Amino acid sequence: MPYFVYKITPPLELTHIVTLEQYQEARAQVRALRQTGESGVEYRMIFANQAGEAEKLLATPRDERVIGED
Repeated sequence: MPYFVYKITPPLELTHIVTLEQYQEARAQVRALRQTGESGVEYRMIFANQAGEAEKLLATPRDERVIGED
């Protein structure tokens, strides 16, 4: 399965940048894009079967992460 790199701008506008087969290449691409320092822009990498599935996963709100139970 490939790695998809997306640019996310408010309000949740997804722009596909590149599709890569190797994790290391995709990680390097995302890190380089994040160095541009654009405000209000987020770059994300996602592992999925196809672009439609990747966009669906990115558009789904994630639950808050629970570190420990009180």
